Amino acid sequence: MDAAWLAQRIGDPSARGIAAALTDLIREGTVTAQTRLPTVRGLARELGVSSGTVAEAWSELRRHGMIRTDRRRGTVVLGPPDVPRPIRYERLGHWGDRLAIDLTIASPDTALLPPLEAALAAAARADGLNDYARATITPRLRAAVEPTWPFEAQSWLAVGGGYEAVQLLCQTAALPGDRIAIEEPTGARLLDILETIGVQIVPVACDEEGPLPAALAKALKARPVAFVYQPRGQSPCGHAVTPERSAELAALLEPAKTLIVEDDGIGELSVSPMVSMGTRFPGRTVLVRSYSKSHGPDLRIAVIGGAADAVERVRVLRSFGTGWTSRILQDALAHLLADPDVEARVAHAREVYAGRRARLAAELAARGVRTGGGDGLVLWVPVRDEPAALVTLAAHGISVAPGSRYVIDQAARPHLRLATARLTDDPAELAELADVVALAAGRGVSAAT
Repeated sequence: MDAAWLAQRIGDPSARGIAAALTDLIREGTVTAQTRLPTVRGLARELGVSSGTVAEAWSELRRHGMIRTDRRRGTVVLGPPDVPRPIRYERLGHWGDRLAIDLTIASPDTALLPPLEAALAAAARADGLNDYARATITPRLRAAVEPTWPFEAQSWLAVGGGYEAVQLLCQTAALPGDRIAIEEPTGARLLDILETIGVQIVPVACDEEGPLPAALAKALKARPVAFVYQPRGQSPCGHAVTPERSAELAALLEPAKTLIVEDDGIGELSVSPMVSMGTRFPGRTVLVRSYSKSHGPDLRIAVIGGAADAVERVRVLRSFGTGWTSRILQDALAHLLADPDVEARVAHAREVYAGRRARLAAELAARGVRTGGGDGLVLWVPVRDEPAALVTLAAHGISVAPGSRYVIDQAARPHLRLATARLTDDPAELAELADVVALAAGRGVSAAT
């Protein structure tokens, strides 16, 4: 496509105007799929704007699946706009129905979840149901979770799961183009979320004790509006932040105005104590605690507790859609949290999950494959070659998640993520699984985050 031809059809030379004009041309069929667009510099020169303005427009079009840039062909048109998709999460592994062992998704073992019948029946009898009054959190649920919170929260909100909470917090904290600092590696879905809302991702490297102070100090120079991290049970690496590391990170964050978002994804299933920066910065720390893996995914409950301004922004945004989380589901969770038998059941599940993870880690270490971390429902397994390891495991009927989905750019060392919550408890079967994983990984591989 000729740059001058396109420039004549752009009335508003802002980034938004450029994107809107090209979107119209693609929708009406004037510009068809596989058309190669002019270079950023060429179009910028014709429009009399900076290259950054055109690059921003291209970024918006790319986010909606209308264009793609590759080194050989430049930037080409793909077609009309599509709904942004969670590409990393959707590509975690679809190997067909023939696979016997699925270690891709860190789902809880249904046999270890508490029964819901009594809790739902009790919640369905509660007062105040079928009212359009918007309950940010029911009194029963707040009374159940508040004693377990690691700091005094200024405000509370129940939402539909941990990732919804993190998405809404990031979406309300940042404008397109703002920066958000996150751990790396981190959750594939978090990376999808941040790319979809159009922020710049600033990676923070980690070790066994959490985010590295030097890496956070470097990230803070970019002036991120938020820092999102997992204080314990970190996925995919399995580390937990120690009190000493938390104090180091807090010293770096103290002079900044950055919102601190703590994602407690496995909550009561973590074997590590919760160390929160909310004790130091209650006015700009928000803790998200999910109860999906501990009490049941179909409850669809996570609780946000912390800084009043941040929680209020999420409440306002939710008012455009669902408005509030079902009071029946909130009080069902409250019933479970107050039940001593359920508490004991969750404690038992925590021990079982920790044992399964530890046993596979030990089996792999005995075969020369050393994984890191000591918490969570996954193992971060170093391999020599990611595609080859995936193919080898698939040939043995095993599906796992490729580690490349959990990093922003190419990692220094390839990894696989193995979900451990549903591992077999049979020693012989576990040893056989470890043999195959070690074969796929390449023996004598050490963990590196």
